[in-house]
Amino acid sequence: MKTLVIVTHPNIETSRINKRWAAELRKHSELVTVHELYSTYPDGKIDVEREQKLIEAHDNIVLQFPLYWYSSPPLLKQWLDEVFTYSWAYGSTGDKLRNRKLGLAISLGGKESDFGKDGDIPFTINEITIPFQATCRYTGMNFLPIFTVYGAEYHLTDEQIEQSAIDYVKYIVEIVQSGEKVTA
Repeated sequence: MKTLVIVTHPNIETSRINKRWAAELRKHSELVTVHELYSTYPDGKIDVEREQKLIEAHDNIVLQFPLYWYSSPPLLKQWLDEVFTYSWAYGSTGDKLRNRKLGLAISLGGKESDFGKDGDIPFTINEITIPFQATCRYTGMNFLPIFTVYGAEYHLTDEQIEQSAIDYVKYIVEIVQSGEKVTA
């Protein structure tokens, strides 16, 4: 069971967290294909057929991105809009995503205590990601627990980032690659 990780960071070269995560995942190419959207499509012109074939060649998908105005970076939204087409992803004959697993790996600038009913942002990451969960349900995919690292704006130490990269690989191996199914 191989996992496709769609890395969507508009400035991956300046990223400490997402860049490190992608580098760690590349060490496990037998389990993971790392696909960077902004590097592949710097002009924003997505090759839909190529992307659909890439998905079809994998059992699981993980969308990796920094939280960007309480959503994903714009190219990931565009990718979802263009690649998850009628009669491929949904509709009476659209079954290519059915029974695949979808995970999210999100880096957040704020502290974990900032999110939730008592925080400055009165929504949990689970609530913020409801559109992804709804997409899973609509296309017949299985939504997995979300992998998160909080505090990117608070200068995480190199050790904390390194540990998050190790934990991310464990997430891929233990959660995504397992038979566990978590639905929205």
